[in-house]
Amino acid sequence: MFGGNLGYLICIPFAALLRLFYQMTNSYGLSLIFFTIILKLIMLPFQMKSKKSMVRMGKLNGRMEEIKKMYPKNQQKQNEEIQKLYAEEGVSPMSGCLWSFLPLFIILPLYSIIRMPITRFMMLAEEVVTNAKDALGAAGIQLTMNSAYEQIEIVEKVSSQLKEFAANVEGWMNIDFSFCGVNLASRAGDAFKAITAGGGFNWANIGLVLLPIICAALSLVQSLVSMKGQAQNATSKSMMLTMPLMSLWFCWIMPAALGVYWLAQSIFQIIQEATLNKVFTKKIEAEEEERERKREAARKFRQEEARKRQAEQAELSRRQEKERKAQKAAEDAARKANKSVTTEAGRIGDRPYARGRSFSEDHYNN
Repeated sequence: MFGGNLGYLICIPFAALLRLFYQMTNSYGLSLIFFTIILKLIMLPFQMKSKKSMVRMGKLNGRMEEIKKMYPKNQQKQNEEIQKLYAEEGVSPMSGCLWSFLPLFIILPLYSIIRMPITRFMMLAEEVVTNAKDALGAAGIQLTMNSAYEQIEIVEKVSSQLKEFAANVEGWMNIDFSFCGVNLASRAGDAFKAITAGGGFNWANIGLVLLPIICAALSLVQSLVSMKGQAQNATSKSMMLTMPLMSLWFCWIMPAALGVYWLAQSIFQIIQEATLNKVFTKKIEAEEEERERKREAARKFRQEEARKRQAEQAELSRRQEKERKAQKAAEDAARKANKSVTTEAGRIGDRPYARGRSFSEDHYNN
């Protein structure tokens, strides 16, 4: 799994970080915990952006329900209106889902590093593995693990029983896989078999069996906290069950070191999600209030502009009516004074005074 040149290159920075913390703490478990913290800090800016988008989407649940009620039998129209709403609010429904799968991509190189501590953790050549096997065979020390975890067993036996070989290999690290009384190179499935066989009922095996269960429970809590305030659909509900089951399975069949990583990242993720939920909820509520204030100010401005236009139109109408009345009064006064008033009403063809003459009372008296 995760072999080839590309897999090797991806493992290099992860292995360097783990080696640094192991050299600082001399504890395999603590190095995994510090490794998880650093990864969380590196990803925090991206997850903050994603979380803000998710919280903003949660605020749209009411409006989305209104859209569904408006078009109860038209699924296509519902989707169109909801997508339009997303575009208006600047949110993406996929932004939060993508980051939730990121721990799975980290598990691949991390599993490779844990499974092959000689070539992927110490970054030594394959030749060292062969030489270590030959040295163990020459010393009469047999390997019992399957080939997938052969390097783990080689490191454990060389570190404890063949220290002279380790001293002669540049870059070799005598790794102590124990943490809190549990061997992190062991697997929960093997420990469960030992317990059920009746001869392995001890904390080392019990701790190994409990680790996947705790990881699954924390993964469920993490999903609940992450999706708090979000619209629940079939996809999100299935994810809430899928992630805990996946964590249970991974931590059951793989070395317990992966379980420590999963446990640490779940705890830190729960704390992060709860904190970001609180922070961004307040921030987005403040932003919404500000946006509503601006919308209300814009609405009042438009209303005021409309009132001004109405007042100007009314004033214009009054002036026009006043001018019309003044003109009519002038025309009436002119007629009374027997004055010809040239208006369009007196025009016949191109003769402006024709109609006035035609109605003159004394035109034919002479």
